[in-house]
Amino acid sequence: MTHTPSGRFSVGRMWAIARKESIQLTRDARSLGLAFLLPAILLLLFGYAITTDVENIDMATLDRDRTPASRALTDAFAQSGYFTMRRSLARADEVEPLINRGTVRVTLIIPERFAADLAAKRPAPVELVLDGSDAKTATVALGYAEAIARSFSSRVMLAHQQVTPPARAETRVWYNESLDGKAMIVPGLIAVIMSIIAAMLTSLTIAREWERGTMEQLAATPVSRSEVIFGKLLPYLAIGTVDVAVALAGALYVFDVPFRGSLVMFALSSLVFLLGVLALGIFISAKLKTQLLATQASLFATWLPALILSGFMYSISNMPTVLQLVSQVVPARYFVSVMRAVFLRGVGLDVLWAPLLGLSLYAAAVLALSVRTFKKELA
Repeated sequence: MTHTPSGRFSVGRMWAIARKESIQLTRDARSLGLAFLLPAILLLLFGYAITTDVENIDMATLDRDRTPASRALTDAFAQSGYFTMRRSLARADEVEPLINRGTVRVTLIIPERFAADLAAKRPAPVELVLDGSDAKTATVALGYAEAIARSFSSRVMLAHQQVTPPARAETRVWYNESLDGKAMIVPGLIAVIMSIIAAMLTSLTIAREWERGTMEQLAATPVSRSEVIFGKLLPYLAIGTVDVAVALAGALYVFDVPFRGSLVMFALSSLVFLLGVLALGIFISAKLKTQLLATQASLFATWLPALILSGFMYSISNMPTVLQLVSQVVPARYFVSVMRAVFLRGVGLDVLWAPLLGLSLYAAAVLALSVRTFKKELA
């Protein structure tokens, strides 16, 4: 037998459900550990493990000229901070075995008459051998090497009183002046971690009621479906808010990520995002009714989309059109862009209204779907 609730939404009944869910949480040490410890652990682990910076590239040199000019070029590479000199070679046949074994990634070969060509104001080419099996490192190393070579060439031109090039590019980097990879990774990482943890937590709520047999008691109470959904969501919204605050502190004080935006904008966007992903977990829980299946489904629905289709690691504009369209329904896509904008660019609602609108529409749609899917009636 079930009670039919009145048509009016009752805040009192919603708070009663929220209090009941909070009591269940305090009795479940595993859920509390998952709620409070796992986000911090993942932030530290991934924050240090994931990096886009390429430094200390192992390098060898084969100097066939052995002149002050050739040594100056070698020193320019060693002192750049990007390359670590591992070997000084005597013969060309030593290059291939070193690269094959992975001992070095780059080999600089300076030909004979290098200094003589410079003194005669002739082009003095050098050879750079790169390990292309690691395409990312090779591409970055090539860019570093070209920049070092241009700087060396400019110094040589000045030393020989040659005409200064008519145009010179002076680079200015905004928002992340040192091009620190952590400043880009950590704000996006907050979105990815909270996507997974929030949905996983709420994916256990309705399923737990069915597996423990307490759904009969819930069905006998005069609460509506919306009161149950919002009541169960509120405790996890509070937990998610604490987790986001801890993540913010970790970003600022552990990883030294600059925060140039508004705390109000950060809090508002985090709240809307959490509502959406928490509602997704409740929807999965109401649909599947078993904790094991709900947990697995929540991981599948959040982990890969948040990691691949959010723009966290890979540029969405470079993806096929179909995947770009799919990414429109991934909430982490909007939250990643908001986090990076708030942390690094310090922009406000006039710039971020579009991703915030996307998060709001997603949250409203998934909340409505959760209420519609949840059934109090016993089969």
